[in-house]
Parts: sequence; C-alpha cells; structure tokens
Amino acid sequence: MNRKFSFSRRNRARRFAQPDGFTLMELLIVMAIIVILLLMVSANVGLVMKKAHETSAIHSIKSITTAQIQYQSDYPSVGFACTLAALGGDPSSGPPSQTGLQMLPTDLASGDKSGYIFTVKCSKTAINGTDRANGYEVTAVPESVGKSGDRGFCSDQSGAIKFDPSGGTNCTQPLQ
Repeated sequence: MNRKFSFSRRNRARRFAQPDGFTLMELLIVMAIIVILLLMVSANVGLVMKKAHETSAIHSIKSITTAQIQYQSDYPSVGFACTLAALGGDPSSGPPSQTGLQMLPTDLASGDKSGYIFTVKCSKTAINGTDRANGYEVTAVPESVGKSGDRGFCSDQSGAIKFDPSGGTNCTQPLQ
C-alpha cells in the first residue's frame, strides 16, 4: 500500500513539473498549416467570384429581354427601348411610362451591375415619318476581363444568349 501511495506521489510530482500550454514549435506548425489553408482557399475565391458575376450577367440579360418584350407590348408604336434607363425607373415616381417602365432594378438600369457593364443598341426604321425600334442588341462585358469575368454576353430580340470567350462583344458561341 505504501508503494502505491509513493508511486502516486511521483506521478503527481511529474504532472506539476510539466509546463502548461503549447510549445513555440507547436504554435508555429499550427500557424503554418493555417496559412497554407488560407492560400488554397483564396485562390478559389477569385474563381468563384468570377463565376458568380457571369451568372449574374446572364440573369440580367434575361431580365432585360423580358423588359424589352414588355416595353414593345406596352408601346407598340415605339417598338423596343433604346436605353436601359427607359426599362428602369423609380416606382415611387408614379406609374410606368415610356421613359421609365420600372421593370429593371436601379443598378441594372444604370448599366453597371456585379462587375459587368451593360449596354443596349437599337436598330430603327422610319414608319410614316416616325422612327420605330424594330430590333435591339444587349451586351454585357466584364469591367475587368479576367478579374470580374472572363466572357462577354450578348442577346437580341430573338432572346438567344451568346457569349464571347475573350470578354468582348463578338458573341458567336451559343450559351448552353
């Protein structure tokens, strides 16, 4: 019995002699692992953000196409809208009008949304002395190719969305 008691006393003495906490080497190893993980994650964040910007641009082009169809339906003598501002507008300013259809959010109607710049161009014909927009093309190009997106997107009155892999407006490849 005395032996057990003395053995237990030795263990207690060893336990109190050990330092509490982590050694410097253990802390350095943990910090190195954290830095490596952060570097791996930060490389993927850029790719994920570009993909998110491109997805937002595609959905924005679909929204513009829908707004153009509504605009042409509401104002058949005018045809399509030739500016994004005509498709946007502030709902608190009164009812929708030819200069503000109120179909697009403010950021998209301004032409700059989620790292992409949007523009609308019209093709017009004169009917009875009045210009009527019988076609349009909407484009979305990255603000900074390679950073905010890699591809440019285009659509027209047909509703088909195409893309330019170099980030410009030469959209020849159909979006699948």
